[in-house]
Amino acid sequence: MKILTIDTSTSTNSVALTMNGRLLAEYIENPDRNHSSSLMTGLDMVLKNSGCVLDELDAIGVSQGPGSFTGLRVGIATAKGLVLAAGKPLVTFSSLAMLAMNLPYAEFPVCAMFDAKKNEVYAALFRCRELPETLLNECVMPPAEFLSQLRGTTLFIGSGAVRYRDLIVQTLGDRALFAPHLCHQPRASAGAILAADLFARGELASPAALVPSYLRASEAELARLKKESAA
Repeated sequence: MKILTIDTSTSTNSVALTMNGRLLAEYIENPDRNHSSSLMTGLDMVLKNSGCVLDELDAIGVSQGPGSFTGLRVGIATAKGLVLAAGKPLVTFSSLAMLAMNLPYAEFPVCAMFDAKKNEVYAALFRCRELPETLLNECVMPPAEFLSQLRGTTLFIGSGAVRYRDLIVQTLGDRALFAPHLCHQPRASAGAILAADLFARGELASPAALVPSYLRASEAELARLKKESAA
């Protein structure tokens, strides 16, 4: 079973190709340029370096969010295009669950946390074994509010954990543990584990109905709602 997996939920672009759970190729870049061009470069490199073509794929997976509004739109639009071009099934997964899978079989609950800007975080709590089990559903809120829900020792991972490390330590003290620095970066190869499980269980996504999971309104939506309420 060959699965091509895409993640653009943060400033990092990541593409992975796996076969029967084995990683064949992976591309990771933190571009200071257009998400789209970097992603296409990654897709091309992964397919060429592994000697694979789209027709040989069994499915395509993509992170649905939460995360960067622009990044998610690029990743999902690209995945839809590939699905339509190749006629392959599509599976989607949570970007926070994908991040948590950087720490499989962790002894303690894993708090996956992205910096959501505006003094908020995208966060969720998981028990990580072979696959993540959700303990607290993904949400967007001020970090102090999310931290108030945590009990016991917790292992933190992600850009939100990096930015708010001082607050986390101040709140939880020695109950707060942090993943090694390199683990804070999301990887499509971790998402591939989720994608393979979803595909095996027949939990496919409809390309036509698929939209990013933003968890909060975009600036454009907020401006539109403000304009409508003032009318």
